[in-house]
Amino acid sequence: MTENTEEASDASVNETGRQNGGKDVEKNGERNRQEKPARQPDPAKKRRIKRILLIAGIVLLVLGILFFIRWWLTGRYLQSTNDAYLKADTVVVAPKVGGYVSKVYVADNQAVKAGQPLVALDARQYQAALDAARANIDSRQADIARANAQAAQQQSALLQARAQLAAAQSNAAHADIEVQRYAPLAASGADAPEHVAQLKNEQAQAHSSLQQAVAAVRSAEQQIVATAAQTRQAEAQLESARAGATQSNIDAQDTVISSAIDGSVGDKSVRVGQFVQPGTRMMSIVPVQAIYLVANFKETQVGLMRAGQPATIHVDALSGVDLHGRVESFAPGTGSQFALLPPENATGNFTKIVQRVPVRIAIDATRQTRDLLLPGLSVTVEVDTRGGKDEMQRIKREERQNSERIDNQDSGKSDERPH
Repeated sequence: MTENTEEASDASVNETGRQNGGKDVEKNGERNRQEKPARQPDPAKKRRIKRILLIAGIVLLVLGILFFIRWWLTGRYLQSTNDAYLKADTVVVAPKVGGYVSKVYVADNQAVKAGQPLVALDARQYQAALDAARANIDSRQADIARANAQAAQQQSALLQARAQLAAAQSNAAHADIEVQRYAPLAASGADAPEHVAQLKNEQAQAHSSLQQAVAAVRSAEQQIVATAAQTRQAEAQLESARAGATQSNIDAQDTVISSAIDGSVGDKSVRVGQFVQPGTRMMSIVPVQAIYLVANFKETQVGLMRAGQPATIHVDALSGVDLHGRVESFAPGTGSQFALLPPENATGNFTKIVQRVPVRIAIDATRQTRDLLLPGLSVTVEVDTRGGKDEMQRIKREERQNSERIDNQDSGKSDERPH
């Protein structure tokens, strides 16, 4: 038991020595670190760092000055927007007459020229109507010829009636003279009363024939007037028949629908055998070579913008390619004015919203580039508005002079008032 006690005391002494030894090592290391002198920075390195920072600051200052100068001279006049899209004045192809589609001459996305046939309709019924209209013209021309012949015949009848009238007038005058000659003789007994009675009978017959001749002349003249009216009616019917034939010819020609402009076929929905009504949308012709740009600028951006100013165009589909254009025109109102439901700010609460003005920009590009541009593509456009600076200054000067003139007029009126 004594041996165990000694071994335990020895182990305790050894453990205590190890702990004290570890503490002594730590104290010695800390003493060595405190006694070691701190390393001083290299003065040359400090000067080199200061020099680099100074040069960098000078470079940044120069770049800032240059940027400010560029912005002041040019940048503040550059107005840009990405609310811009390519557009084209697309023409919708639709028939003017109805019928069944017999032929389709073009395919999807095909390039066409103005006047090129696109679709043909069944023209048989329209050709039949044209033939009937032409036959109607022939019939009306025959009516006119018959009326002219009747007019010539009635003219001859009028001449004959006038001749008969002249003979009847002569006979009546002769009968009057005979009665006047023999009536005194019969009264004196120198002539027989029967002879005078016969002369008076002949006188009465002559006057009756004269009245018939007068009536015949009037009738012939009325017939000529009536025939002339019939001739004019036949001529009017002939003009109507010709107009009908012209319309039938137009309808027959309209069975072939042609392209009105140069462009490419798009949105084609027509098929052979399809029945189409007048106005049915069959396809669209897109004038890809006449494409233009519509940019919706904020109202705060168009103050210095004028027609003819240059523009730089970046098409999203043509990365890295800068196109050039020029401002062509401005819309006569903001986009909200032409909306389906225009805003009514006179009612309810009002929140001011910046309006946008559609600006049309013409694109100056080669034919090969235009072939790559399609309506609807997104565009970023930048317009150089420096050309409107002088005009804006002139407007400000004129308005200032106008304000001074109004103020002078108001002051003069106040001086003229009685005190």
